[in-house]
This record gives sequence, C-alpha cells and structure tokens, in this order.
Amino acid sequence: MNFTDFKFSFDIFNYIALAGLLLSWLITSYLIEHPPSSRISVSELMSEYRREWMREFVTRQPRIFDATVIDSLRQATAFFASASMLALGGGLAVLGNSDQMMGLAQDFELTTRLAEIEIKMILVLLFLANAFLKFVWASRLFGYCAILMAAVPNDQKDPLAFHRAEQAAEINITAARSFNRGLRSVYYALGALGWIFGPEALIASTVITNIIVLRREFASESRTVMLKRTL
Repeated sequence: MNFTDFKFSFDIFNYIALAGLLLSWLITSYLIEHPPSSRISVSELMSEYRREWMREFVTRQPRIFDATVIDSLRQATAFFASASMLALGGGLAVLGNSDQMMGLAQDFELTTRLAEIEIKMILVLLFLANAFLKFVWASRLFGYCAILMAAVPNDQKDPLAFHRAEQAAEINITAARSFNRGLRSVYYALGALGWIFGPEALIASTVITNIIVLRREFASESRTVMLKRTL
C-alpha cells in the first residue's frame, strides 16, 4: 500500500464525511452516558435496575437465578468478542489480498484507487478492533462482578452484605458500559462501510446509524416500559 500521496487522494467532501462519522460516534456515546435529566437513556435506566438487582440479591435465597443471569451476561460478551475477532480477521485477510480488493471494486463498479479502498477498510477494522477490546474488557468485568457477588454474605444483617452488593452493582454497571461501547463500535463499523461507495454514502450511513442508536436509547418501546418503575 502506498500512502505517499494519501493526503491528496481525498477531496474535502471525504474529510467532512469522515469527520461527521467520528464526531457522531463520540457525541452519541457522550449523550447516552451523560443524558439530559429530562430524557434519560436506556443505558442509565438499566444502571438503576442493576443496583436494584444487587440490593434484591442480598435477600434472595437461593441465589441460583442471579448466578444464571451473570453467566448469561458473560456468555453474551464472549460471543460478541468472538464475532468481532472473526470479522477483524476476515477484514485483515481481504486487506492483505490486493486481487480480492480489486475484485471487490469491480463488483461494485467502483472507480476509486486500490489505496483509497484500503484506507476505507482500515477505518472499519479500527472500529471492529475497538469493539473487540471493549467486549473482552466487559467479559472480564462481569467476571469480577461474579466474584464480588460470591463475596456477599448470606446474612443480610451482616454490615458487609449491602456494601459488597453495592460494589458488585458498580462493577456490573461498568461492565455493561464497556459492552455498550463495543456495540456502538460495531454499529459505526457498519456505517463506515458506506464510505466504500463514496462520501455521500458515508454521510447517509452515518445519519442512519445515528437514528438507530439514538432511537434505541431515547425513543424505544423498551425505554417506555422501563420508565414505569412503580404501579
């Protein structure tokens, strides 16, 4: 791959589209994790439910259900980590085969140069790599949470019981935050694929990705259900 003329290979429209994608990724993440008080996100709602879960966990006997839930969360993060790694490996394999890249360009009747397509694919792979790292870290944090849950005393009158439960809840929330960041990286990796077809397609795919992500966090039916915290 020849990057010597990279800075001259894209026009200003491409740079604007790329900046729009990256800013959208950062801004949506910030809004979701720091929502306005008038419009709380699903992620923040779930954080409160996770705290309630751990408070109930102290008094629940037996605790088989809680162990099953935390195990399913770990399995989900492991699945997405494996899927991200496979996608990353497949992308690197295609990136390393110039004939396949040229065949891809011909199949879609693209007139861009090989180096430009490779740059665009690298952007997708960077999002996937970030997703993989977030999923792996989330899996590890859920493991930490499981250990803290095991350390919660069975006697709810024990002064450490609710303290340990609170610690487990905060680790659980941190794990979920990392998992959600990984999911958003996957969403924007799919959106970044639009760049292969040009800056206009990238802008369109970025807008669609923003709508999907923000709707699920701020305007979904599941959010409406979660808001009904009392009878």
